[in-house]
Amino acid sequence: MVLAGLSSNLLYTAFVLYLFATFFFGGAIRDKRSQSNVSGWAKLGFILTIVGFITHTGYFIIRWIAGGHAPVSNLFEFIVFFSMMLVGAFILLYSIYRISILGLFAMPIAILIIAYASMFPREISPLIPALQSDWLQIHVTTAALGEAILSISFVAGLIYLIKAIDQTKAGKKTFWLEFILYSLISVIAFVLVITSFNVLGYEAKFSYVDQSGIQTEETYRLPALIGPNQGQLLTEEQMEPIVDMPAAINARKLNTLLWSLSTGILLYGLSRLIFRKRLGAALKPVVHNVNLDLVDEISYRSVLIGFPVFTLGALVFAMIWAQVAWTRFWGWDPKEVWALITFLFYAAFLHLRLSKGWHGEKSAWLAVIGFAIIMFNLVVVNLVIAGLHSYA
Repeated sequence: MVLAGLSSNLLYTAFVLYLFATFFFGGAIRDKRSQSNVSGWAKLGFILTIVGFITHTGYFIIRWIAGGHAPVSNLFEFIVFFSMMLVGAFILLYSIYRISILGLFAMPIAILIIAYASMFPREISPLIPALQSDWLQIHVTTAALGEAILSISFVAGLIYLIKAIDQTKAGKKTFWLEFILYSLISVIAFVLVITSFNVLGYEAKFSYVDQSGIQTEETYRLPALIGPNQGQLLTEEQMEPIVDMPAAINARKLNTLLWSLSTGILLYGLSRLIFRKRLGAALKPVVHNVNLDLVDEISYRSVLIGFPVFTLGALVFAMIWAQVAWTRFWGWDPKEVWALITFLFYAAFLHLRLSKGWHGEKSAWLAVIGFAIIMFNLVVVNLVIAGLHSYA
């Protein structure tokens, strides 16, 4: 318990340090020297990021000692590790390119990911039999590292699009850019919704029929917009679901996703009222001095580094472990399918970049779509679609 508490404190410290680093990177972009390595604001932001990463790593090591296994066995642990690798990838690329705007966008995304992870159960639990293998840390950590490096490509791509897209006229480009920003706001909405109903102590119990045809019970922590398969509400004076989901869908987690998206719409609408313009237009002054060619190169280099790492972890190591655990290399499990889709997409990204000359804005859109695929795999496949990887 002492080690678990210490690891939580270290994670909280890293969170705060990343937050302060964001402010310093924000100060750097207002400095005329912010594109070079002489900006004092940027130096302080980078130092805070490194200290935060060291603290974050301390959380990982101590939690590993406390649990006796690599802390990547549940959704909280995996997402926190993913955020740590994202910060590590940022540190690597910032050390090469020294562009402050990258920190201003990368650090808030890392902060959002940690906040998102904190909404899931944080207890240290013994490994289930399927996970009691050295391939756990080999496969999961390598896959997370690859996804994190690929995520930096998204950060650079998003910066490119905010700078390059003409915000003075409406169109498909401005719509999809706003949708991307709305999606990030929905993560904030998720944290706010979960926290609010936890404070209120909301709880609704359902009896339902699972995939095996067994009658079981489940507890909702948010009012049920959708209910489980053949669900019956057991808690009095709580909201009845509008519709029931089939057993193949995790209704409780899909319900959480719907709450997040709908609350995200409200927050997005509020932000539009405050700024009186699209969010992309509101952010445009922040990227005014960005060198688009440099940002494009960062996006490409991130994919060039992250793609082979992801392939090794999410496909090669995963298939070896699947053979050891389930006596088959491939089984078309939803998680396996989306890992393959991610691989094929980034392979197409590199092909289009190298053979078809898709640079600049086209490449930036591909980087954003790739991150959307990664997030779909992380959120929807893990939380909504039932499969062999549902333990995550």
